Formats: sequence, structure tokens, C-alpha cells
Amino acid sequence: MGCLVIFAIFACILFIGGIYLLVPFRTDFLILGIDRTPEGTDLGRSDTNILVTVRPLRPYIGALSIPRDLWVTIPGVGENRINTAHYFAEVQDPGSGPYAALETIRQNFGLSVEHYVRLKFDGIVGIVDALGGLDVELENPMGGLPAGEHNLTGEQALVFVRDRQGTDDFFRMLQGQFFIAELIEQLLQPSSWPRFPAVLAAVNESIDTNIPFWVWPRLGFAFLRSGLGGIDYHVINRDYVSSTTTSEGAQVLIPEWSLILPLVDEIFGD
Repeated sequence: MGCLVIFAIFACILFIGGIYLLVPFRTDFLILGIDRTPEGTDLGRSDTNILVTVRPLRPYIGALSIPRDLWVTIPGVGENRINTAHYFAEVQDPGSGPYAALETIRQNFGLSVEHYVRLKFDGIVGIVDALGGLDVELENPMGGLPAGEHNLTGEQALVFVRDRQGTDDFFRMLQGQFFIAELIEQLLQPSSWPRFPAVLAAVNESIDTNIPFWVWPRLGFAFLRSGLGGIDYHVINRDYVSSTTTSEGAQVLIPEWSLILPLVDEIFGD
């Protein structure tokens, strides 16, 4: 009888765990990459803006990179580059930057995104060093590096992500997606698992988020199930915008919403 009770309890745990990991609730969030800020503040522009949706049951992970110079309506500010929403909010009310960026996304893209992950670019150094370096294989020159295999230190990884020489922001978005994919791939390798405590400590120093702690296992399980091949990457590229110069002389990108919104619906629609 005792064995039957233990078996029943174990079966219930597996059943509840399976429901928790696979229940078809999706999680949408905005990744904000903030460049250098004054010491002790978050006063920076979001030079990286990536919308992500995770659906554990399918599993499906979709990602859409948004150019930092996209000209949008920022609530309470007016028309400006999308990367300034975070900065203006932090100036007025420290700590409100991510929420202003989320509201800007909601009003312009029509998505009900509630969660964010904010990364300070300088934190890449500690994360990559904690991982023991990042191995990348480049088919073509990228990030200031020639084609071939490279093992990047944290400082080299930061230079790679920030590199803009000879490229434009569209290429830089692809470069950022490549970096994230390589980082995830290495994290998923069993040889990296002993380094997880150090990596998590480095992540805790450089990343803040409002995603509830109980959601993270579901996200991690979805990434494990989908693998890198299951991440559906997209970029708002030249086909979706038109370049113009503002009256102040700033080079910006005017969104072609008739093209962008169907793409958003393809990735984030039910």
C-alpha cells in the first residue's frame, strides 16, 4: 500500500509539473539593451529593442528586433526615436524607463506586452567571463572580427556587440541576434553547466526584470525544447521603413505600419 501511495504522489507531481511547464499560456516580453549610463543611474537609451514571445506548448519562440532610430509616438513626449522612451522616463522618474518603453510598444505596435528584461551592455563582460569566454564561428566578417572561429573574452564580446564600423543599424540588429544565439547555444551545452552559479551571479548584477520568478522555469523549458533552430528571428529591416531627416537634422526611420503590423501579427498573433 505504501508503494502505491508513493507512486500516486509521484504521478501527481509529474502531472502538475507537466501542466505547469506546458500549459498554453504564452509569455511576451521586451528585451532592452541599455548602453553606458552615469554611475548609479539607468539614464541611457535602449539601443537594443527586441520583442520576444514564448509559447511552451508548441514550443515556439519568436523574436522581433526593432531599429533604435524608428520614429514613433512616445506617450507623454511626442514623436521621437523609439530608443529615447526609456531615457526620457528615467530623467523624469528614475526606475520608470522600462515601463515607458513597454507603453510605447503597446501604443505603436498594438501588443499587450507587460514584461521586460533590461540589460546594461557593460554587464556582458561579466556574463561572458563567468562563462569562460564565448566561442563564435563567423562565416563572414562581423563585429570587427574576420571570418573564422574565435573565443571572445568579456571585453571582446562587448566590443563585438557595440561594433558599428562599416555597418548600419540593420546589420547591427542581426549582429545582436547572432550574439544572443551563440550565447544561448553555449549555455545549453553540458560543459557550461558547472559555470551556471557564476553566470547567474553575473546576470543578477547586470539584468533586471519584472518577469515573475515562477515563470522562468517555463521559459527555460521552452528554450530547451525548441533549441536554437526553434527560435523564429525577425528584423524590421529596410523593407519596412523609409529614411528621412527631421527638421533638427536627425536621421530617422519612418515606419511603414501597413507592412510592420502584419509581421507583428504573424509572430505574436494567436
